[in-house]
Amino acid sequence: MTAGHHGLNQGGQSGDSGEFYGGGFQGLRQAIGFERDEGEKINVAMEFLTLLGANPQGIVVPPVEGVSGGGTSYGWNDGGGVHFSNSSLRGSIDPSEVSTSDLVHVWCLPSTANVGPQEIPSIHLEPINLLAARNERESVQIAIRPKATWGGAGSAGVVQVQCSDLTSTSGDRLAVGQSITLRRVVSILGVPDALVPLDLPVCQINLAPGETTALWFSIDVPSAQPQGQYEGELFITAIKAEAESPSQRAVKADRHQLYLELRNCLDIMESVEGKPSDEVVERAKSVTTSLRRVLLSPVFSEFFTDNGPVDMMDEDVISNLSVRIKLNLTVWDFVLPATPSLPAVFGISDTVIEDRFGVEHGSDEWYEALDQHFKWLLQYRISPYFCRWGGNMRVLTYTCPWPADHPKSDEYFSDPRLAAYAVPYSQAVPGNSSAKDHLQKEIEILRTKSHWKKAYFYLWDEPLNLEQYDMVRNMASKIYAYAPDARVLTTYYCGPNDAPLGPTPFEAFVKVPKFLRPHTQIYCTRLQVEGLMSLLYWLAVYLNWLSFRCISEWVLGDREDLAKEIVSELQPENGEEWWTYVCLGPSDPHPNWHIGMRGTQHRAVFWRVWKEGGTGFLYWGANCYEKATVPSAEISFRRGLPPGDGVLYYPGEVFSSSNQPVASVRLERILSGLQDFEYLQLYTSRYGRDEGLALLEKTGMYLGPERYALEHMPIDVMRGSGFTSSVIIFETQITSHEKVPPHKPSRPPSIPEVQSFSGNYISLRVHALYVTHYY
Repeated sequence: MTAGHHGLNQGGQSGDSGEFYGGGFQGLRQAIGFERDEGEKINVAMEFLTLLGANPQGIVVPPVEGVSGGGTSYGWNDGGGVHFSNSSLRGSIDPSEVSTSDLVHVWCLPSTANVGPQEIPSIHLEPINLLAARNERESVQIAIRPKATWGGAGSAGVVQVQCSDLTSTSGDRLAVGQSITLRRVVSILGVPDALVPLDLPVCQINLAPGETTALWFSIDVPSAQPQGQYEGELFITAIKAEAESPSQRAVKADRHQLYLELRNCLDIMESVEGKPSDEVVERAKSVTTSLRRVLLSPVFSEFFTDNGPVDMMDEDVISNLSVRIKLNLTVWDFVLPATPSLPAVFGISDTVIEDRFGVEHGSDEWYEALDQHFKWLLQYRISPYFCRWGGNMRVLTYTCPWPADHPKSDEYFSDPRLAAYAVPYSQAVPGNSSAKDHLQKEIEILRTKSHWKKAYFYLWDEPLNLEQYDMVRNMASKIYAYAPDARVLTTYYCGPNDAPLGPTPFEAFVKVPKFLRPHTQIYCTRLQVEGLMSLLYWLAVYLNWLSFRCISEWVLGDREDLAKEIVSELQPENGEEWWTYVCLGPSDPHPNWHIGMRGTQHRAVFWRVWKEGGTGFLYWGANCYEKATVPSAEISFRRGLPPGDGVLYYPGEVFSSSNQPVASVRLERILSGLQDFEYLQLYTSRYGRDEGLALLEKTGMYLGPERYALEHMPIDVMRGSGFTSSVIIFETQITSHEKVPPHKPSRPPSIPEVQSFSGNYISLRVHALYVTHYY
């Protein structure tokens, strides 16, 4: 996306200038210096910002530290924070008489920015420009920070946010509330992470004094959406928060009466099951009468005229005092595949759902709760599985809680968005049949289905010794007795510690496939940190090798040659695959999904998977917060785990009355990373893997676990390359803009060609300094 000049704006990161690449506010901190007095510090800060083209009047910049190396700006307090005040506004302010731009700063940032409460405003507000394929989600952040106070006690004031549909010149439309969503970024442990849904087309937001509020704006492009340029607007208007009047209290009373009537309608219809048909008809007539009375209530009179419903965008809430943000979306003429190229299987703890939501295992409410979580996660290109752990890390995993002969089973497994599904070794819900009979029946049914190729069995999490490895073998043998073509997945980070497979820990680790063959087809390994941490890791493995104790880290680090050694031990001709996973580590600066890491760090996990050649990915838990017995209980991360590890979304009840799950910004970046994976696959299918690797290098997007883009721009360049590889075949002259019949091109597009054929979108956004830095 493009949102104008960011300067030092991306969560305290370096912005697009490139001059401060990776430095963020540390450079500013050093420039100001600790030894100066406050007056000198302010003067130096003013000069520094002036060099960046900012207007320094009324700004005070404190020295700050980032969080977990992420260059984020949260943690500032308002007393020493950044103030962009409007000194011309004094006394009581009526927002209906003052331009909203005089009351608030509004600016935009990419989805990879961590926007904390003390994020510094940008001087300029420019149109939002997004690029997307069909069947892709693109997001951008809109930040709002008050300059003055026009609200009541404890509030800077209220703004109303309103969005139009996006329309093309041919009349095609992306509708608000369907393809367009808006969410408020809420801090968890002081870090912006939860994305709480807001109502559209109109919502109101209360602004806190001296704090930045971030909104997460997303567009989902349907698979059948026509290509083209789409335009719309987003309006931000400061409004007065009136005290409740007698008429408003009367409206509340009317609304309560309507609530009772609607509740009565629900009660009437909920009990019709088993009733005679004539009684059902009478009940339906009664409910119809009640609903008509509700709709004709004065409470809803404002929504209807003689000509039908009022168009909310015609209401007098938008004026020339509003801040208007132009929205431009280019929909490209290709579709991301419905079925993800990379199976990304993520665990959902069924016991966490049972405890927090008070549902009994196997009850109707339990099935409903699991069904909701499964369907909600599919939108993120994730293939969910439910799990519960037994002793010694034995794990029961299943994607569908219903048995294979239930209609829901086919509904789940045939969904094209599901890339892989876990078949339970034993019954997810205990029944009358024995475990052996149940396993045989499940396999016999599933093997007759076309989706059987998606199936896998995940039996044990990280076996450590011969006994546990033998358990995996025995369980796999029972599966193969019914299905020789079944796939067993085993996660591991070491061989059996009581029977070393090699003279060194890594050599033993590499020999695990030979040791497990033919009882595993999917070998799923961790990836590890490099340098000193790598040495410490293998020392820990060696000690574990001797003392039978468990350690926890990744396994590869920056040694891509080690990945090649692992792959070289596999037999792909026999269906063997190499998958990877993260758990606990690695820590900063390596890619992972901990709270406080950079946005590109979250997104880069799947860049790494693509570069190292993994064919699948597993994550142990998406909802594994601390135990609670009330849905609205405050979220606590599990002790001993890095913040955010095992938690990618939150219960909706924590933030509102809604029971819909609330995504984290990290989950949205996981989706973006998986979409990036598709772009790289597309590019490679056109030009070959070597050119795909070269693209990562020449864009600067990803070179290794410690060398990847800290800013958003390289992502756009890579995606632009994916676009050109999909719809444009280049000849020698890029200025001709000729298209030739589809065939495999002789060479990939150059970076300047990508910029040219992306409608100047990228070239407009690249500063000369940045271009010099990368190209």
